[in-house]
Amino acid sequence: MKVFVTGASGFIGSAIVRELINAGHQVTGLARSEKSAEKIRRAGGEVAEGSLADLEILKQNALHADGIVHAAFSHDFMISNDISQFPKAAELDRIAIETMGDALTGTDKPLVVTAGLLGLPLINGKITEESLAEHSLRASETTALKLAEKGINTSVIRLAPSVHDAGDYGFVPFIISQARKNGISAYPGDGRNRWRGIHRLDAARLFRLALEKGTRGALYNGVEDESIETKKIAELIAERLDIPVKAVSGEELNNHFEWLSHFITMDCPVTNLKTKEKLNWEPMNINLLEDLERNYF
Repeated sequence: MKVFVTGASGFIGSAIVRELINAGHQVTGLARSEKSAEKIRRAGGEVAEGSLADLEILKQNALHADGIVHAAFSHDFMISNDISQFPKAAELDRIAIETMGDALTGTDKPLVVTAGLLGLPLINGKITEESLAEHSLRASETTALKLAEKGINTSVIRLAPSVHDAGDYGFVPFIISQARKNGISAYPGDGRNRWRGIHRLDAARLFRLALEKGTRGALYNGVEDESIETKKIAELIAERLDIPVKAVSGEELNNHFEWLSHFITMDCPVTNLKTKEKLNWEPMNINLLEDLERNYF
């Protein structure tokens, strides 16, 4: 297939590009800088210069592709430490998905969209593949499902909050940096809320399988099998940095975790059983705690 990938030079997207090329697909990756473009070329892909805001570029590449993987999302709110910028990123995401999806109207070409698992409703105590993102801060899932209702072959991969591997720059590295800065390794409340991870190579394989074998309107839960309490993560960080571990709440929690405060308190008990069954997918790489020990300090 000729596959158009947004976010192709990013931490997750670059692994998806390699996975697709290794499986024999041709990849064109969206790149908003020459540095990103060079990274895509080195991986063996072609380059479409532009950003998620360049709707005509998204439309034209969608029209000429056999399938699309949408792995891009603006993380400027993390750089600026301003969570109020998140809705702006979510709106940009929504418009980009609609633009690419509309370009596929009348075809059976697959569009695989990235979403998240945090905050989804529980069904019998678990976030399942039937849990719907009705009130999510991120609009990607609901937008994709609306396209599927219109007959567009859209599916959704909901990723664990921590997609981990060497080179990660997401939630866990930020938690570690805050521990270094503040001299304590903190966890919220009693620390029993569960955090989930997925190795980025397992995530990349899941995206490829969804592109090749996914069904219209399907929701896939991209998590490894183990859940980890936030207290255990804090204890490991405290041990490696040789600093105290401490429970925090209220204003102290907000001061310590800053923009992450909204997310770090969430519980994420997820099942991936139907995802594994439908796509014949299994997590094969080390889990988040093992990766923390090996690659994060």
